[in-house]
Order: sequence, then C-alpha cells, then structure tokens
Amino acid sequence: MGIFFNRSKDRINSAFCREGFNLFAVVYSGLKIKIRRFYYKKLFGWDVRSILGPAYIRGKSHITIGQNFSCRTNLWLEAVTTFNQQNFSPRINIGNNVGASDFLHIAATNSIRIGNNVLIGSKVLITDHLHGDYRGLHPSSPEISPHDRPLSSDLAVTIEDNVLIGDNVSVLPGVNIGFGAVIGANSVVTSDIPAWTIAAGVPAKVLKKFDSIEKKWMTV
Repeated sequence: MGIFFNRSKDRINSAFCREGFNLFAVVYSGLKIKIRRFYYKKLFGWDVRSILGPAYIRGKSHITIGQNFSCRTNLWLEAVTTFNQQNFSPRINIGNNVGASDFLHIAATNSIRIGNNVLIGSKVLITDHLHGDYRGLHPSSPEISPHDRPLSSDLAVTIEDNVLIGDNVSVLPGVNIGFGAVIGANSVVTSDIPAWTIAAGVPAKVLKKFDSIEKKWMTV
C-alpha cells in the first residue's frame, strides 16, 4: 500500500512540475508576443497579432498592414525605393486577418496588395519585379551581371480576399489572384488565377472551380 501511494505521489508531482513548466512557457511566450505587438504598434503603427521571430523590414513608410496580422519567423517585407540609379514609389498594402507561416518574402517596386482573410504557407515569395527585363524588343542581356540589371517596376500583384496560398509558392509580377482562390503547394503563379478556383503547377493552372449552386469543387 505504501509503495502504491509513493508511486502515485511521484506521478502527481511529476505531472505538476511538467504542467507548471508548460504554464511558465505559455506565460513567457504570451509576454513575448505582447512585447512584440507593442513594438510594432509603437514603431510602425501596425496592429500585429504576432511576429514570432526575426523580421527584415525595408521602406516601412511605404507599407501598410491591417488588423490582426501574424507571421512566424523570418518575415521579409521590402518596399524598394532605390536601386543603383533607379528610384521607385512602391506600395505594399496588407489587409485584415492575414496570417503567414515561416519565411514569407514580399518585395515591391510598384504595387502589391493583399486582401483580407488571406492565409499564406511557409517559404512563399510574392514580388512585383525582377532583376532585368526579359520582354519586348530590348530585353536584358545575359552579358550583364544580374546585380547590374535594372529592376522592372511597371507591374503589380493583387491577391484578393479569402485566398489560400500553400507552401513554397512563388507569385510573380503582373498577377491577380481572385477571391477565394486556392494555390497549391510548390506552384509558380505567372498569370491571373480566377476567383473561386484551385490552381497548382509550374506554371500554375486552374484545376477546379467552385460551383455555387452544387456547393462543390468541380474539375475543370
């Protein structure tokens, strides 16, 4: 009987210590989130729910973020105003309730707009420009170092409300992703994706469309 009692007591003590440690971790984590939230509100004027790790932010006066934004670690927001001899007037506008995982990179020389209630996976690139121009009659030459090629600045990116972007997706210049669209993991979005569709691939192509009458995703 005594052995049973001692074992039970040890289990209770062990559980208490373990839960106590977890409680401390939760409290400590919550305190860090509050400090970061205060920091971004005070310094940037952003209502950030949480940014859990290091963040690189360039051109903050050209970036607006709505309420309840969250990102995990290694956020990179870059509104490029100068590059070599070029000058830009970029805008990055992020709506309300946007959440992202690790390693989100958003870079603009012209305009990137992300709507409300957008969910973004890990290792996602969203950019409205490239190093060099590869269109038209006078494209950038391979003989010029990529570092020295001018940045393009005449295209924009728009991601509308309720969009879901999977892990490892690249959204390239000149793209509009419509309301409620889903972009599958590992996709490269090079052209417009209509609203209420699922797209995936390299380059991303529409695979399914939501039927509002049947309330089903139908294969295209």
